[in-house]
Amino acid sequence: MKSWALPTFVFIITLIFPVSVLASQSSVGSIIDLTHSYFGYIALVIFVVAYIFVILEEQIHLRKSKPVLLAAGLIWVLIAIAYQNSADKFVVEEAIRHNFLEYAELFFFLLVAMTYINAMLERGVFDALRNYLVAKGLSYKALFWLTGILAFFISPIADNLTTALVMCAVLMAVGKDQPTFIGLGCINIVVSANAGGAFSPFGDITTLMVWQKGMVEFGEFFSLFLPSVVNFVVPAFVMSFALPSGKPDVGNEDLTVSVRPGGIPIVFLFLLTIVTAVSFHSFLHIPPVFGMMFGFSYLKIYSYFLKLQSQNWEQDPDASPGSTPHGSYGKFDIFNKIAQAEWDTLFFFYGVILAVGGLGFMGYLGLASAFMYGELGVLPANVLVGILSAIVDNIPVMFAVLTMNPDMNTSQWLLVTLTAGVGGSLLSIGSAAGVALMGQARGYYTFFGHLKWTPVIALGYFLSIGVHLLING
Repeated sequence: MKSWALPTFVFIITLIFPVSVLASQSSVGSIIDLTHSYFGYIALVIFVVAYIFVILEEQIHLRKSKPVLLAAGLIWVLIAIAYQNSADKFVVEEAIRHNFLEYAELFFFLLVAMTYINAMLERGVFDALRNYLVAKGLSYKALFWLTGILAFFISPIADNLTTALVMCAVLMAVGKDQPTFIGLGCINIVVSANAGGAFSPFGDITTLMVWQKGMVEFGEFFSLFLPSVVNFVVPAFVMSFALPSGKPDVGNEDLTVSVRPGGIPIVFLFLLTIVTAVSFHSFLHIPPVFGMMFGFSYLKIYSYFLKLQSQNWEQDPDASPGSTPHGSYGKFDIFNKIAQAEWDTLFFFYGVILAVGGLGFMGYLGLASAFMYGELGVLPANVLVGILSAIVDNIPVMFAVLTMNPDMNTSQWLLVTLTAGVGGSLLSIGSAAGVALMGQARGYYTFFGHLKWTPVIALGYFLSIGVHLLING
């Protein structure tokens, strides 16, 4: 094996959610280096095998959460066994708690967003939007560009994950009879949402971390606007030629159906929740998940008033006599919306965070970090950061870079912000938006469906880097 192969391989498989990884390393006592032990090697094999099962989910029909949940448990059991004869064996428990806290923040953030989306779906918000778009007579190509542009400009204000979830719901409502359109549209949404989030401090967690660390001033992020546009437009232009022709089939559908009672207020409550999360984090320095949970109270309280109103609504007026209405006007149960969250995705994140947190606790993160900026150099390393983000999530990659704190000028910090933000679009598993959409659009948006268009997305990736170096030096 070549000298660079092992460090590169280690960096790829360990840089997933380093918030948890690094917390466990910096907050505990003496840590044993297990990178060259049998425990470490076995843990690496377990994680790789689990991730292979994740990639093969579509072929073997094994939910992606199952192998990573098993891997997470086995890896931490190995660590606990390795520490049994150590005087600092209790650091394992503390490290697990740090990892679990990071997962809890992600879990509740996603749960609130998913619940709001499920509530809007049940109230017919996206069906009404679909009817509006279809009634306008827009073609599949026009709808493809419209959803992509909306995702690009919404993600800098909200975050790319929430934006992708909302726009995917619209996409599936509009093109439910065209799997090809939904698949290409989801790829376009992932690329555009990640690109849009790269030029705003609030658009992605990675940009927020860079801004909070003081590496880049607030206004300097907007110099990444043109490179982000290139990253989105180039693949979208090429993919647009593969879209089905024509328009969504209206048939005998009634396009005059309005949003069910409570739908519009829930939309505004969702926007208010996003504003709350951003404001709490920006002005009060409170974790965004706290703002999301605070905003969740808006929906729960409003659902109480919907329940009171439901006493006057016996059934859905659109339902036929004697039938059980689907999504009754009045019987709005907030806990049903919570139950409809994409639990496989949520448990997948748990397995990944705990599994890679264990690998980082073993010492593999430090091994890989030394290789990146110590041997490759600044520019190649920053370009590689984005490529690595295609295989793992961009949050851990950026956190590792900030922890290493390499000596770079503003242009290079902007470059690594760009590559970490948009590099995750190269594969469906490279960003939270892609992983979430694989669950939301199950059967339509898949790993291999995205992989087919990776060369085109990579073209946009490298062109955006070139544009940045050209205009930002």
